[in-house]
Amino acid sequence: MQPEIVTWSFCAALLASVAVRYWLATRQMRHVAAHRDRVPAAFAGSVSPEAHRRAADYTLVKGRFSLAAMAFSAAVLLGWTLLGGLDLLNTALRDALQPRFGDMVYQLALLAAFVVIGALLELPFDWYSTFRIEQRFGFNRMTPALFAADLAKGALVGALIGLPLAALVLWIMASSGGLWWLWAWAAWVGFNLLLLVVYPTLIAPIFNRFEPLADESLKARVQGLMQRCGFAAKGLFVMDGSRRSAHANAYFTGLGAAKRVVFFDTLLAKLTPDEVEAVLAHELGHFKRRHVLKRMVTVFGASLLGLALLGWLTGQSGFYTGLGVTPNLVAANDALALLLFVLALPPFTFFVSPLMAQVSRRHEFEADAYACAQADGRALATALLKLHQDNAATLTPDPLYVRFYYSHPPASERLAVLPAPRPAAG
Repeated sequence: MQPEIVTWSFCAALLASVAVRYWLATRQMRHVAAHRDRVPAAFAGSVSPEAHRRAADYTLVKGRFSLAAMAFSAAVLLGWTLLGGLDLLNTALRDALQPRFGDMVYQLALLAAFVVIGALLELPFDWYSTFRIEQRFGFNRMTPALFAADLAKGALVGALIGLPLAALVLWIMASSGGLWWLWAWAAWVGFNLLLLVVYPTLIAPIFNRFEPLADESLKARVQGLMQRCGFAAKGLFVMDGSRRSAHANAYFTGLGAAKRVVFFDTLLAKLTPDEVEAVLAHELGHFKRRHVLKRMVTVFGASLLGLALLGWLTGQSGFYTGLGVTPNLVAANDALALLLFVLALPPFTFFVSPLMAQVSRRHEFEADAYACAQADGRALATALLKLHQDNAATLTPDPLYVRFYYSHPPASERLAVLPAPRPAAG
C-alpha cells in the first residue's frame, strides 16, 4: 500500500465529510430560521407561537455550536494524524516505558494517554453545551460539582472496564497470528453482551439513583401492558434524571432476565398515566419487532468487517506512514494501529449515516404502529407532542437534514399517521 494513496484518500474523505456536514448544518439553520415565526398549520391549535420560536432558537444555537465543534474536531483529527501528534505521543511513551516495562505497559499507556488528552480537548465543549446552551433554555439541572463528579466517576469506570478489555485485545493481537481479528471480535462481542447484563445493576447506579416505581396504579397498568405483550422485566424503576436535565425519557436496559424498565422522573412528571403506557408500548414495539436484535446484529457484523480490514492494514507500512506515524521497529505496533484506525475510519463511514438513519426511522414507525395496537394511539400522539415541546425539538427541520441525520421521524411525520392528539385540557 502506497502511503500517498492513504494520505490522499484520508484527506479526500475528511474534506468531503466536513463539507457535507457544514452544508447540511447550514441548510438546517436556514430552514428553521425561515419558519421561526409561523407555527405549521398541523400544530396551530396545539403549539403556541412562543414555544415554536423557542424550539427554533434552541435549534439555531445548537447548530452554530455544532459548526464550531465540527471545525475543532477536524483540526484535532489532522493534528493527531498528518501533523504528527500521535507520532510524537507514541515516540515519547515508547522511549520512556517500553525498554523498562515491555510492550503491554507501553501500549496501554499510549491508549490511556490518547483517551485522556482527547477528553481534555473536548471538555470545554461539554462544559459550554451544559452550562451555557442547556442552561440558557432551561434544560440544565446539573451543578458544577455534579459535572465534576460525573467526570471522575466516568474516568474511573472507563479505566476499570476499558484497560482490561484493551489488554485482552492487545494480547490477542500479539499471540493469535493472522486471524487475531476474528478472536478479538469474539472477545468484543462477549464483552458487550456481558456489559448489557451487568450495566443495570452495577454501572448505572454509580451515576444515578434508581427507585422502584411507587405509583401502584401506574405499576398495575404497566404490568398489564407487559403481560399483554408477552414481555418480562426484572423490575420497574424511576431514575432521577431531573438531577441533570429537564429532558424526559424512558427506556429498557439489560439483557435476558436482567431487563429493566426505567422511567425518568421528568417523564412521569410531564405525562399522564395513559400517555406513559403509550410511550412504553412504543418501546415494547422495538423489542417485539426485533429492532434491538437487528441493531445488535448490524453492529456486530459491521465490527467484524472493520476488524478484518484492520487485520489487513496492520501489516501495511503505508497505513502508518500515510497517516503521519512512523511504525515502531523495536516495539509492538498494535495499539498504534488501533488508534490510527479509530481516527481514520469516521470520515469514511460518515457517508453510511443516511442508510442507518433511514432504517432507524422505519423502526420508529413500526414501533408507533405496535403501540397503537396495544395502547391508546391518541395518548401516544399527545405524549409525542408534549415531549417535542418540552425538549424544544423544532417542528420545521430541513427535509434533507432529516433524511441524513434523524434517527426518529420529525413530529409532523409521526403525528400524521397517528390518531389525532387529545385536547390539551385532557
